[in-house]
This record gives sequence, C-alpha cells and structure tokens, in this order.
Amino acid sequence: MRQQDVKLSALGWLGGGILAVCATQSFAAGFALIEQSARQTGNAYAGGAASANDASTLYFNPAGITRLPTQVVGALHYVTPSADFSGNATDIFGNPVSGGNGGDAGQPGLIPNFYITAPLGSGLYAGLGVTAPFALSTKYDADWKGRYMAIESEVHTVNFNPSVAYRINPRWSLGAGVSLQYIEAKLTQAVDQGSLCAPTQAQLQASGVPGADPANCAGLTPQGNDGLAQVKGDNWAGGFNVGLLYEPSAQTRVGLSYRSGIKQQLTGNARFSGIVPQFSNFGIFVPTSATASADLPANASLSVWHDLNTRWSLMADATWTGWSSFDELRIGYASFQPDTVIDESWNNSMRYAVGLDYRYNGKWTFRAGTAYDESPIPNSRRRTARIPGEDRIWASLGVGYRFSPSLALDLGYAHLFVDDPKINETSSNAGTLSGEYDTTVDIVSAQIVWNL
Repeated sequence: MRQQDVKLSALGWLGGGILAVCATQSFAAGFALIEQSARQTGNAYAGGAASANDASTLYFNPAGITRLPTQVVGALHYVTPSADFSGNATDIFGNPVSGGNGGDAGQPGLIPNFYITAPLGSGLYAGLGVTAPFALSTKYDADWKGRYMAIESEVHTVNFNPSVAYRINPRWSLGAGVSLQYIEAKLTQAVDQGSLCAPTQAQLQASGVPGADPANCAGLTPQGNDGLAQVKGDNWAGGFNVGLLYEPSAQTRVGLSYRSGIKQQLTGNARFSGIVPQFSNFGIFVPTSATASADLPANASLSVWHDLNTRWSLMADATWTGWSSFDELRIGYASFQPDTVIDESWNNSMRYAVGLDYRYNGKWTFRAGTAYDESPIPNSRRRTARIPGEDRIWASLGVGYRFSPSLALDLGYAHLFVDDPKINETSSNAGTLSGEYDTTVDIVSAQIVWNL
C-alpha cells in the first residue's frame, strides 16, 4: 500500500477521535455561567434585568446603571460541581472497555466579576464590566472506561463590556454596550491506536473508510496501545448587549435585555504522545494546527422587581438562551484532511426564577430564591462525557450587610439539584459510553460594593 493511502486510511478512521477533542470547545462554550453577581446569587438571579441595585446590572441590563452613583463592585464565586458516572463502555467492535468510572469529573473553580459605573451628567451614565460568561472544567481518571471520549476539558472566557446608558425621563432608561471576549480551551482524550488497525477489510469498507495494510499494524491490539491527543486553542471576538428599564412607580421596575451571540473561531494546535512508529513514521498523529468554530448563543431576559412595602421585595425573571444556533460544528485542519461537519442540534432553553428580599433594618438584608434552569441538550444521544448537563432546580439564600453609606458586603449560597443525566454517547472511532451521572452543584458567592 502506498504511504499516502496509509495516511488517508488512518486519518479517515481516526477523524472523529481528533474532532471530538476540537468539538468540545463548542460544547464547553455551551456551559454558560449566570454567576455574575454575588448579591443576586441569594435570589437565584430572579429579576436580574430589573434589579439595578448595584453595578453588576451592567451584565444583566446596562440601562440599570442610571439608578447608581459612582460605584465599584468586585465579586468572587466558588463553584463546586460533582459528576460521578456509573455505566458501561464498549469499543468500536462492541467489546467492553477496561477501566473504572473515572472518579468525580467535576472540578471546582473560581469565577471573578468586576464592575465600575459613573454618572457623566445630563442623564448620561457609563460603566465597564469584566466577567467570565462561559467556562468548563471536567477531568476524569486517565485510564477510565470513557477515556476515548474525554479525559480533561478546560475552557475559560474573559469578557470586557464597556457600556453607556441614558435616562430619558424618570420612567424610561436605555442602555447599550459592546463585548470584547477572549476564549481559550485545552482538551484531551485517549486514542485507541490498536483499534485503528484492527478492523477487517469488510468492516472498514462498511464504515466508508479506506482499508489499512495489516502489515503496518503488526503487534497492535485494541485497547492495548493507547496514545494521548491534546488540543489547545484560543481567540478574540466581539458582540453587543442592549437593555431597557421601565419604572412605572417608585416601587416597581420592569427590565428587558438582550445579549448578542458571539462567533468564536478558535485557532491552535494538536499534539500527541505515546504514538507508535506504525503511525508516526507515516506522519500520522504528528503536530498540526487546527481550527474550530464556536457560536456562543444570544440570550434575552424579561424581569420584574416590586417593593411590596418598606421591608419586602418580590422579583421574577424569565430568560431565553438561543442554543439552536449551535446546530453544527465545523472543523478545519492545516493538512490534506477535509473539513468535518458534526451535527449537534441543541435546543433553545428557558430559565425561570422568583425571589424575595427582606430588609431587616438599615444594615441587614436577607434574600432567598429558586429557579428552574433547562438544559439545551435534547437527549442522551447528544449528551457527552465532557458536559454531562441536565435540567436543574436552584435553591438560594443570601445576606447583605451595609457597613456605611459607601460600603456594603453581599454573600450568597446556591445548591443546584440536577436531574440524573443519562448518556448514550456513540462514536464510530471511539465506541459507545452509556450510563448515567449523579450530579450536583454548590455555589458560594461574595462581593464588595463601594460607592465612591
């Protein structure tokens, strides 16, 4: 067999194996973070677009800064997810894959926020928000049974969001901002080199992949010659957000906001280790550059805030996220391998929340809230080991303490009850992973509010 034929055969058969690594950059971007205010953690983020009580409104509705003085807010959220898998995996021939269940794949992380607002005069206001709107961190044991699907996934974003707002009159305010967003990703998985050579000619032809020369695969066995693939990528891209705040009375506020989607085109490299000479001698599993598009979704919120009396406030919120934009993933390579298109077909999702504030006195405020948060993943076949997400119910509590007219502290805690995610992930290059996860999330938030 010609050297070029061997290259095409192995790359064609492996295709989805490498692509699965790149693809999860988009999956990871689908893990949107609402944790952008410690104060609102205590209300389960109910009424976010109408709250306008501190500078974090820059993220939820920039029109809300017309209610604020010159102010600085710094927040930190400690998120501790847990994701324990139980189930089975088979290789591409249906044979059980060796290994355990991977341990707890959830990885704790810190999410920072920073905001500053200032009135400019004549009804004009300005502000800057620095947030992390998307993130993911999962890590399994390197030898677990799903290692050909995923081992480690890390995605981080930083969003710089300067905004302006204008108070039209005592009832109406408008706001708008631009986003400059950075994303980086690191993703790894094992490569079953033995299985790339093990299929019979008939099996290879049935899968549409050209045949490999068995002479080049001597000594390789399925699950017996694992390599490791790692992909890293990053990018800068931009978007915008707009908001409207209506105050029909001193007790009631209605907020409407929209944040655009952002098209990220990640560029980076693919690296491999533990590669046997049967592949590396033919230029297979060698360093190469790679690109992957990630369409981060738009979202829109309608929120209401109402002061029932001088002590109690009620708030509610409905947020739509346009995950249907994530209908396919296109991967490109700096090689002879053609682009690959993977059908994702995620659904749009909704989030509903209600909350309460109780002002005990001029210093202490107590908060509570709950929310129902839909997952965009439509079923177990679309769920992946990198993001074993499902519908969630929030239970939140919070407290605020005002040290002085210029300084306040807010604390919040939320526990997320997650429906047991079921998974039936199948790849022609990595086999099948089926089972379910036991998943929970805990969030502890704190922020300082400083009026200058």
